Amino acid sequence: MQRGNTLEHLPTDSTRLRAALDRARAALGTIILGKDDEIALALACLLARGHLLIEDLPGLGKTTLAQALARVLGLSYQRIQFTSDLLPADIIGVSIFQRDTGRFQFQPGPIFSQLVLADEVNRATPKAQSALLEAMEEQQVSVDGHTHALPAPFFVVATQNPSDQIGTFPLPESQLDRFLMRLELGYPNEAEERALITGTDRRQLLAELQPVLGPEQLIELQAAAARIHVSEPLIDYIQALVRYTRESPDIEIGLSPRGALAVAAAARAQAFVRNHAGVFPDDVQAVFAAVAGHRLKPSSGSAHRKAGDLCRHVLDSVAIP
Repeated sequence: MQRGNTLEHLPTDSTRLRAALDRARAALGTIILGKDDEIALALACLLARGHLLIEDLPGLGKTTLAQALARVLGLSYQRIQFTSDLLPADIIGVSIFQRDTGRFQFQPGPIFSQLVLADEVNRATPKAQSALLEAMEEQQVSVDGHTHALPAPFFVVATQNPSDQIGTFPLPESQLDRFLMRLELGYPNEAEERALITGTDRRQLLAELQPVLGPEQLIELQAAAARIHVSEPLIDYIQALVRYTRESPDIEIGLSPRGALAVAAAARAQAFVRNHAGVFPDDVQAVFAAVAGHRLKPSSGSAHRKAGDLCRHVLDSVAIP
């Protein structure tokens, strides 16, 4: 497929948004070293109006990335530490009786922020985890028969430790499906790790980080990303990938229609982040593992047991237009 023009040929407003997004991406790169692809995917996730799950070992920068995203994007921010004794009311809030009025008054919980960090989300019980479901799907919470809208834009960035570590509760499929993407940061290379050791402390750099965007600009960026063109051959490609996940003997549970929509939305946002004028096959391939990896379940006889290997197998098995 032939590439068209890049976003530099778009109207002035889009060019302005493009420049702001590039500055945000560069600012994040000064905090999270050597992870340009992961930063691009994280931004694409938010531009696609999705929630982000970051799964990796402790100490690899998961929480730092979430904090840096909130600062660079100029969003209100709350961090919730998920533990085994966390209750749903600790997340969404509680109604408290006011003696002077004789009425119950709702006291919002930390979920009422534009970017909420659910830190170590799989250390809480399923009951506490379920408090996020309505918020992530409908951007609202219901308490005592009343519905309360969450601020816009609204994102959940959750971190998760590997499920084989002590004290973790696996996220159910319904919870995993609420996350548009799941990322792994991985270890830095030797040069990046040396820069971390000899450079300024990340906490100090975070404190000095200035907003590059604001909520209104982010909403504009989301709208611009949603307008990125997806050609008919690319829709055919996405459908072929989805169909393969449902028919392959290596996969027990394939992508749902929601999963197919997620691939398309993420590919549009990735194309916008990567300065493409439309969605190309490499945009779909770049987001596929992040979008599909936590949604696919390998069959018992599959040789591709890891999510990354299974997604690579799907991409290798479907012809590129």
